Amino acid sequence: MRFGERLKRFDICLLVCALLLTTVSLLMLYGIRDAPMTSGSRLFKMQLAASGVGMILMLLITTLDYEEVINRLWIPLLVFQLLILGVTIIYGTAEGANKSWLFIGGFGIQPSEFVKISFIITFSKHIDLVKDRINRFIPLMGLLFHAGGVIGLILLSGDLGVALVYLGIFSIMLYCGGLHIFYFIGAAMAGCIAIPYLWPHLREDQQKRIIYGFNPEGDPLGKGMQPLLGRRAIAEGGLFGKGINGGSVYKSLYACENDFAFSTVCEKFGIITGLLVIATLVTIVVRCLVIAKTSRKDTGSLICIGVAACIIVQSVENIGMCLARLPVIGITLPLISYGGSSCLSTYLLFGMVHSVKAHRVKYFFERDKR
Repeated sequence: MRFGERLKRFDICLLVCALLLTTVSLLMLYGIRDAPMTSGSRLFKMQLAASGVGMILMLLITTLDYEEVINRLWIPLLVFQLLILGVTIIYGTAEGANKSWLFIGGFGIQPSEFVKISFIITFSKHIDLVKDRINRFIPLMGLLFHAGGVIGLILLSGDLGVALVYLGIFSIMLYCGGLHIFYFIGAAMAGCIAIPYLWPHLREDQQKRIIYGFNPEGDPLGKGMQPLLGRRAIAEGGLFGKGINGGSVYKSLYACENDFAFSTVCEKFGIITGLLVIATLVTIVVRCLVIAKTSRKDTGSLICIGVAACIIVQSVENIGMCLARLPVIGITLPLISYGGSSCLSTYLLFGMVHSVKAHRVKYFFERDKR
């Protein structure tokens, strides 16, 4: 299939959704240029640059045949993701209690954001290889070691929030890959039994974050302050918001441009815009699942399911903590929250979905040639 023919099969719905979320993000970042720790319009300019690069890379990935790339590179990608996470633990820079950043040439990157891409690719291929035997012990153990190595390294870096995202992607992909529901019931029961034994091994700040994440009113001046402020910012915005230069609650929010970007968006542009953001994210998930259903290969379907799972888990966690209903664990809202690594990785994930769609009719072209 020629370059032009592949671009014609670019998914317009996904593109429009990505552009809409990016526009809301840029308007929000421009509106908070007077907030503490935002350095004027620096965040706006950096997000604009990351979005532009992301769109270009998304277009380029669309033209690649995902099946050929995976067949050649899935083993190197599997090794690479473990190595880069290991390097981050040894040589990375800590942000708070999390050692999850690498600085290369003066630029900081969060490797766990980009490992999402390789993890979805390699795990999709692995499931496809054992799909007929996925409920047997040895193939299932192989899948558990595959995911456990990645999630374990992220946990060692201290980034519990990102580890939960990977756990969600892993679980949804396994279920859609054919793993029997009884395994999930058993895992849930084992988790409930293990909680009393695992709890003492969490840091005190992690314990408080979980406790007061579900009950922020119990510590309104401590661990519960930020989620309560996030919820207040949403309420202060009303239906139509305070305007791009309006609002004040966001100035008191830690990471108003990142973890609590949804709260900032709602205060600036209203609950109506917040609902529009949610509807756009739901549309992206539905579109990924539709493309998964029409993919010519199970690997392609699983890639789309993995991307949909990533959007679901991150969105639920982020919006939940902004509404003071879930613990604050440092998760970005896709294409809304500020962050070059997060923005680029999301566009790359969308590029993979575009590639699955663009190449789902490859065999028809080959048949015509014969």
